[in-house]
Amino acid sequence: MNMGIKGKWALVCASSKGLGRGCAEALAAEGVNVIINARGEQALLATEQYLKETYQVEVIAIAADITTESGQEKVLAVADKVDILVTNAGGPPPGIWSDWDRDDFIAAIDANMLTPIALMKAILPAMIAKGWGRIVNITSVSVKSPIAVLGLSNSARAGLTGYVAGTARQVAKHGVTINNLQPGIHATDRATALDTGAAKLQSISLDEAQQQRCETIPVGRYGTAAEFGASCAFLCSEHAGFIVGQNILLDGGAVNSTM
Repeated sequence: MNMGIKGKWALVCASSKGLGRGCAEALAAEGVNVIINARGEQALLATEQYLKETYQVEVIAIAADITTESGQEKVLAVADKVDILVTNAGGPPPGIWSDWDRDDFIAAIDANMLTPIALMKAILPAMIAKGWGRIVNITSVSVKSPIAVLGLSNSARAGLTGYVAGTARQVAKHGVTINNLQPGIHATDRATALDTGAAKLQSISLDEAQQQRCETIPVGRYGTAAEFGASCAFLCSEHAGFIVGQNILLDGGAVNSTM
């Protein structure tokens, strides 16, 4: 399928590894020029070189912490008029209800709610002026089905989801769509960190912890960054103009829900 977005520009946050990289690569494969961002410069530059050589598109790499005002300013200096925005940031640490205080919640909200909102507010005016734009926020399956040990993520990402629900319907008439992708467990560094914590808590091996989790997923495996990226690319395509304000699960069927 021709996605109809060749030659457009995308900003993909936190895209040197994991799901962010999967999205950047899927867009580059469609001929989209990409601005990639991450805190770690070494991995970011390696991703930049790979995307340029593999897909023959323009790639700009900006090493910055997108969850800070200074990082956002640095990225937006070259990305304020992009056609496609994919927001993404690492999730807050796991724990239980008694572990978290006000500062923990503020940090989670800053990273996983206020940062994507700030980026959307900065980029939406140019999209509206052009009459076309695509925004995809990478949130979490925990918005649909809360995960007890990820209470900080549950809270912050649910707040973002509420903001998107209203905003998406205000800007849709201008040819701009905003949607959220809700990943379940994918084979990324984040999953490894969570599985390592679970293994330690249960005094089992990492392989055993991963197998336990696979048994809770109907497809019997973790997702891949490539298939996640392909879903993102479709939402960013010309064919997705009638998809507005949706929260799409990519969880291998782990959430048992009719709707």
